Amino acid sequence: MENRTKGQIESQISEAIIKFEKEYMGRGPKETKTYIINDMIFVRLKGVLTPAEERLTKSAEGAELIKKTRVRLLEEARVLLENIVFDITACHVRSLHTDISTKTGERIIVFTLDKNLENRF
Repeated sequence: MENRTKGQIESQISEAIIKFEKEYMGRGPKETKTYIINDMIFVRLKGVLTPAEERLTKSAEGAELIKKTRVRLLEEARVLLENIVFDITACHVRSLHTDISTKTGERIIVFTLDKNLENRF
C-alpha cells in the first residue's frame, strides 16, 4: 500500500465497486468516482438505474420501492463491500452509509474507516 498513490487507491476502489455492481446488482454504473477524505471513502456512482427502474420512478410509490430495494440489497452485501475496502486499503470499515437518487440515477456510498487513510500519503 505504501507505494501506491491516493489516486491509484481511489481508482482501485472504483474498479472494485464497478465489478461488485455488475456481479451483485446485475448492472454496472455508467460512471464511478471515489474520493478518500481522512478516515472516509466516498464513492459516487452515476447511471445505476436500469431502464425498468427508470420507468418505475415516474410514480412516488415506484421511486420509494426502488430506494428501499437498492438500500436493502446493499445492506445484504455489506460484508462483501467491507472485504473489498479492506483488501485494497488494509482498513476496517466502521460504518457504511448509502443513498440513491431516483431522480438522477446517482448513488453514493460512504465508508467510515478505523484509520485515517489520508495520513498514509
